[in-house]
Amino acid sequence: SGTSISFGTPAVFESGRAEHPSATFDSTNNKVVIAYSDYGNNNYGTAVVGEVSGTGISFGSYNAFESNQAESISATFDSSNGKVVIAYNDAINADGEAIVGTVNTGNNSIAYGSAVTFNSSDSSFISAVYDSTNQRVVIAYRDSGNSLYGTAIVGQVSGTNIAFGSPGLFKSSR
Repeated sequence: SGTSISFGTPAVFESGRAEHPSATFDSTNNKVVIAYSDYGNNNYGTAVVGEVSGTGISFGSYNAFESNQAESISATFDSSNGKVVIAYNDAINADGEAIVGTVNTGNNSIAYGSAVTFNSSDSSFISAVYDSTNQRVVIAYRDSGNSLYGTAIVGQVSGTNIAFGSPGLFKSSR
């Protein structure tokens, strides 16, 4: 209200340690999606759907999107397709990947398409955003396969899949 903010009671979305959390708002379904690395489950990439009511939030079931150790997670929402896109580093396969999620409002869960590699080497400091003007997802990251240069790549969602163009450098140094 005005220039102040007040909060409701905190709600637990993960009873164990949650690392690399990233939240996005699904404006199609009016849900919050939190993606994170589940420390208690081998650091698998996991997401949970939240529903806000007043000043409270409740969560549905947990759904793993990656059955390897996921790091540097960044979630965004593609409003033109009504899909969540989660970008992350697969620490076991040592590559940057992205996956498209669809929120089920009936039980506050999320289902996924297949993961797609956007960078074939370790990717860190990942940040995914949605460009509503061009209806594309943009993923920026540091590419360990190219001298840790700052790189960005554009993805287009179709159904439960995402396809990527060619990467471009925005910083040709560390």
